[in-house]
Amino acid sequence: MRIGIPLTGILFTMLWIACTSEEGQLKKAESLIDEADIARHVSVLASDEFGGRAPASEGETKTLAYLTEAFQKLGLRPGNGDRFLQEVPLVEITADPDMELVVQGKGKTARFRYLDEFVAGTRRVQENVAVSRSELVFVGYGIVAPEYGWNDYAGIDVQGKTVVMLVNDPGYATLDSTLFTGKAMTYYGRWTYKYEEAARQGAAGAIIIHQTGPAGYPWEVVRNSWSGAQFYLQTDHGNRDRCAFESWVTLDVARKIFQMAGKDLDRLMKAAAQKGFRPVPLPLQVSLRIKNTLRYSKSNNFLALLPGSDRKDEYVIYMAHWDHLGINPTLKGDSILNGARDNATGTAALLEIAQAFQSLPQPPRRSILFLAVTAEEQGLLGSEYYATHPVYPLNKTVAAINMDGMNVFGRMNDVTIIGYGFSELDDYVKQEAQKQGRYVRPDPEPEKGYYFRSDHFNFAKQGVPALYADHGIDHVDHGEAWTLEKLDWWIKNFYHKPSDEYDPSWWDLSGMVQDVQLLFRVGYRLANSNHFPNWREGTEFRAKRDQMMAR
Repeated sequence: MRIGIPLTGILFTMLWIACTSEEGQLKKAESLIDEADIARHVSVLASDEFGGRAPASEGETKTLAYLTEAFQKLGLRPGNGDRFLQEVPLVEITADPDMELVVQGKGKTARFRYLDEFVAGTRRVQENVAVSRSELVFVGYGIVAPEYGWNDYAGIDVQGKTVVMLVNDPGYATLDSTLFTGKAMTYYGRWTYKYEEAARQGAAGAIIIHQTGPAGYPWEVVRNSWSGAQFYLQTDHGNRDRCAFESWVTLDVARKIFQMAGKDLDRLMKAAAQKGFRPVPLPLQVSLRIKNTLRYSKSNNFLALLPGSDRKDEYVIYMAHWDHLGINPTLKGDSILNGARDNATGTAALLEIAQAFQSLPQPPRRSILFLAVTAEEQGLLGSEYYATHPVYPLNKTVAAINMDGMNVFGRMNDVTIIGYGFSELDDYVKQEAQKQGRYVRPDPEPEKGYYFRSDHFNFAKQGVPALYADHGIDHVDHGEAWTLEKLDWWIKNFYHKPSDEYDPSWWDLSGMVQDVQLLFRVGYRLANSNHFPNWREGTEFRAKRDQMMAR
């Protein structure tokens, strides 16, 4: 009588060995993602020598040279044919800071100082832009959203006028969960949308009233972001479809303007958050002249490719923006905006994940594209260009995983998904987070609209499922309140400021290692699957993806 191992037992044993072997390979690969490597990359990219990594600057040249050498050493191929670079045509518009905002009416004239009290610029590619005695109209939140039954421009023609608007959307102001999406910002709350809508309505000028809470950042961020050279994608029409000027004013300035007009700003702000609000003409006129220096230039996205095996014509994208704000000559003292956390950390993460994938004994089934985009700080321009001029077909693009402003505060018990509930990519993060002993939570600050503020959003707008997994807030040692306090401290003291430098005295990169390892695992699963994840039903991006995949 022969005694043997049952066939099912043999198959189980073989499967267990295969899984164990694969897990061992993954652990070995992810162990290459470490604090020392991250610190080395960040300290170089965020050094004064790189000058803040502005597009079309010497800092760009040095950054791209660094990335090229690093990815070549890892053995990755150029991602754009035989080139690592994809040219992005830009126009650089630098406004003369010698400007003032003049408001007149009711026998009074008020003049406001550039940078301290207002910022302004134009997307129109013109050396001189002037608006003279344009009538002011308060249009609430400046939103036209038929699906919410909302129209802040109802019953008024603002052609040639200047509209004044509040930042964010009514849901934030009222905390009414039935109004828009309650506290969570919609795209209608983003300042970019408000300027776009004002242009569609024919306004000559558009002014947003800054408030730190609804905006999600203090006035200094607006000041630093808007002063100096501004970049835009080149267009055939020179952006003449945009308002002549786009502007922010401080809340104090807004109060002075509304007081001049004989209007109660606080009362109007409350009214603007209620259904049925109608625009309020102000008996005032605004004048502004902007003198521009124009420079046409080209910046570059950086693309490195790890070819897949049997499904190599399908692509998983890891992305991060390599750029920051460069040098701001209007700042006294240190004028280099180094951008260490924002976003030398994300750029370093690209290199770490590439190293992990390259160390695997077999390439993944699908190809991996490592995409470092330009001009994020100027309005997500590099990612917009790639998403509208893709090197690889979008219907063959499985997902885009974005890394922007990584964790420098230490290990967390949780993982935050910005835009939680939007796509099936959430499930991949949940499963990998669980393996790390962590849990997933939605954005604790949905009112700040982070999903609409980084490069993945341009892929989402084109229908590609896009993941933005941020570090959590439940710190292993200090808990949630400590982390939220730290994040607030960082935004107030470092965001878009010269102080955003690599500082080993307080940076704790252990949490970033944890997050990068998690995203490596998420991408590995996507790259070795047959499945194309999709948006959830009812998500605004679902229809475009379905249409794309049906072709």
